[in-house]
Amino acid sequence: MAHTHPLSIRLEFTSSYDMLDMLQVLTDHVCKQVGLDEDALHWVSVAVRESVANAVKHGNQGDARKKVFVTYEGTFEGRPELAVTVRDQGEGFDPEDVADPLAPENLLKGSGRGLFLIRSFMDEMTLRRAPEGGMEMRMVKRAQPVPPSDKPA
Repeated sequence: MAHTHPLSIRLEFTSSYDMLDMLQVLTDHVCKQVGLDEDALHWVSVAVRESVANAVKHGNQGDARKKVFVTYEGTFEGRPELAVTVRDQGEGFDPEDVADPLAPENLLKGSGRGLFLIRSFMDEMTLRRAPEGGMEMRMVKRAQPVPPSDKPA
C-alpha cells in the first residue's frame, strides 16, 4: 500500500516510566508503516525508549506533574524516513557539558551513554532547548534504499 500523505502522531503524557511499553508498541507500528526494516525498527525503538526515559528521569526529575511530549512524523516521498521528537518540561542542559562516555575516566560510570548510543543508532540526532521550555531531542531514521533487482528489464 503506497502512502500519499505524511504520517503524524502527537502524544502528551505524565512523566512516568509506565508509558514505555505502550510507546514501544506504537514505535514498532510506526516504523513498519514508514517501511523501516527489522534492524532499523529495533534501533529506533531503543532510541525512543532511551530518550523518553531520559526525559522522565533527567529532564522532569521524575516529577509526575510534568509532561513528556513525543511526536512521530513519517514521510514517504523519495526515501522514506521517520522523525521522532521527544520533549520534556525540565530545566534543560547544555549538550556540550555531557561527559564523553568513551573517555577512560567515564568508561565504568553507570550513566552518560544514552545520548552517545542514540546518536549511533539514528541517522540524525539533534538536541536543543525547546522554545516552550525543557529539552527537545529530534531523531531521524531513514529507510534503507531498496537494492536494484538483478533481473533484466
